[in-house]
Amino acid sequence: MKLLYTIIVTLVMLFIITFSLVNTNPVQLKYYGFIDVSMAAYMLIFISFGVGIIFAGFMGIVERLRLSGEVKKLKKKIRMLEKKIPIENIPAVQETKAEETTGRWN
Repeated sequence: MKLLYTIIVTLVMLFIITFSLVNTNPVQLKYYGFIDVSMAAYMLIFISFGVGIIFAGFMGIVERLRLSGEVKKLKKKIRMLEKKIPIENIPAVQETKAEETTGRWN
């Protein structure tokens, strides 16, 4: 497994290096006089990719926090409902042979 990981990382690094060597042409970025930058095309692509990864990671963290809050709220609700109706007082349901074979109620 470690060998496969090493091969994949090596191939990705090889792609990045060759991509960088081929795309060295300068690109001019302008935005209404606020931004006026010249950089290599590969740098623009890598920076955009990095910003995308950071943004997606941030959105994942926000979603995880939201879901963790929801889980806490639902666990609290379960504890409250278990206090109202203790599980020990619920009678066990026994299925008949007909229900076991058909898997449905008659």
